[in-house]
Amino acid sequence: MSIDQQNGISPLSVAAVQMVSTPDVQENLARAGELIDRAAGGGARLIALPEYFCFMGRTEQERLAVAEDEGAGPIQDFLAERAARHGIWLAGGTLPLRCPDPGRVFNTQMVYAPDGRRAARYDKIHLFSFTRGDESYDESVAIHPGSAVRTFDTPAGPVGLSVCYDLRFPELYRAFGPVSLILVPAAFTYTTGRAHWEVLLRARAIENQCYVLACAQGGKHPNGRRTWGHSMLIDPWGEVLDVLPEDPGVVAGTIDPERLADVRAALPALRHRVL
Repeated sequence: MSIDQQNGISPLSVAAVQMVSTPDVQENLARAGELIDRAAGGGARLIALPEYFCFMGRTEQERLAVAEDEGAGPIQDFLAERAARHGIWLAGGTLPLRCPDPGRVFNTQMVYAPDGRRAARYDKIHLFSFTRGDESYDESVAIHPGSAVRTFDTPAGPVGLSVCYDLRFPELYRAFGPVSLILVPAAFTYTTGRAHWEVLLRARAIENQCYVLACAQGGKHPNGRRTWGHSMLIDPWGEVLDVLPEDPGVVAGTIDPERLADVRAALPALRHRVL
């Protein structure tokens, strides 16, 4: 399909779940379940969860204790069951999966189809590092980077997968090819989020002429970390359609094929690419 063809593409109601996750996996799954149920009850057919939705520990290394093998474990079972229960596309971004390095894990976004089968897996490629004053983060201490770009197909067209810090690397999004929607589960810090979150999300939507659904952690966590929140849905013109500044909740809207086609026809930037 060319970037201007939308034949066979249908509107799709989507929702981003915002959380303030804790170090208790079962507590987080219960809260995520409630928010998924709310979003599905409101008509969403694709629902995305934030980065670390299932676990926000006190140290990077604590993820090792709750890591699962691919295809087995309570977190993956929860996602598959909830997708099948509601007949939805469910993007669980992210959960810790064991990797060949025994001292680290993959930070993985798992996507489940409406029948509960796994539809896609993306291991976060870019690992966050930031130091300023008392703030210091280094994901590479406990996370092994992924290496592959991933998309999956929905009735609304292809969807590109990314996670948090990936947002700062536009070449990843160009590698998707034309997509209808980009997912960005995240746990942006309050400091970096206040400065850069919205402008980066809108830039990714504008330059790729697609919708962006950003699902964030948003609030003060038991580990002392404060995340920026501001989960939002952005259209292909860069307009913010819905946003939730802070605290748990749901952001919702519709992926509209006509809007995609209109933006791409009026400003055919994707066809004008040279490099």
